[in-house]
Amino acid sequence: MNRTKETIFSKIIRKEIPADIIFQDELVTAFKDINPQAPTHILIIPNILIPTANDMETEHELTLGRMLTVAAKIAKQEGIATDGYRLIMNCNEHGGQEVYHIHIHLVGGKPLGPMLVKS
Repeated sequence: MNRTKETIFSKIIRKEIPADIIFQDELVTAFKDINPQAPTHILIIPNILIPTANDMETEHELTLGRMLTVAAKIAKQEGIATDGYRLIMNCNEHGGQEVYHIHIHLVGGKPLGPMLVKS
């Protein structure tokens, strides 16, 4: 598998394909998952291609930190911050990763028991 090519997420970032984008700045984009696993299910992605968690480098720290602060901001906007939510990042096939462009799943809006989320 070529993990350096563009992904569907690259096209969402550039707005070449439709998505319900709820946040975008120079570093990250956040949009609603098309197959939600909870009442709130939002993906937060870097605007640069980093295929897996194994590919993260020191130079990505600003972007990765921004992904987390945006997740917290969105959780507050969605009204799930107080009750709680889950942040999930899958890595590679055994970790459930399907799109090789790292992303955080922000899920909440109901009590979350054991939960696996496909990316």
